[in-house]
Amino acid sequence: MGLEEKLPSGVLLASVEKLVNWTRKSSLWPATFGLACCAIEMMTTGAPRYDLARFGMEVFRASPRQADLMIVAGRVSNKMAPVLRQIYDQMPEPRWVLAMGVCASSGGMFNNYAIVQGVDHIVPVDMYLPGCPPRPEMLMDAILKLHQKIMDEPLGPRRAALKAQRGERLELLPSSVKYAKKK
Repeated sequence: MGLEEKLPSGVLLASVEKLVNWTRKSSLWPATFGLACCAIEMMTTGAPRYDLARFGMEVFRASPRQADLMIVAGRVSNKMAPVLRQIYDQMPEPRWVLAMGVCASSGGMFNNYAIVQGVDHIVPVDMYLPGCPPRPEMLMDAILKLHQKIMDEPLGPRRAALKAQRGERLELLPSSVKYAKKK
């Protein structure tokens, strides 16, 4: 007589899923991609006054292979877009992206040929943070909302289906974004 027979069906799997998601949200390791004035606010958030350490994010990682959260802070130029995509591809799964500031989210006031009109043309974005530049409190709030999103993520085949759906979304972007498919 095993433990599975005493528990109702699905209870053990649901608690393992919640435990895994809890560990993922409690130990996010951000990879910074600071490109403009938003990066100053991002660095301030990691300082002792705002203390991201209480959310398990003491150290911003310099290597993409050690990070699972990419915070894109500032405007992304067309020359920087392939580098951003390469760093995203080097991050291990599961990975999340937070677009910090109006320039990263939609291009901001820079509506010209040199600036990408939203980082979601390059990588799939999980959380958008508006503002020019957003305050450190806003970044902490966005990270907490991302924690809630991580807690609801599925595991196993449902996660693979969700990942495939996100990949298809990225493939449906305009053809003018030639660096999105470059690997």
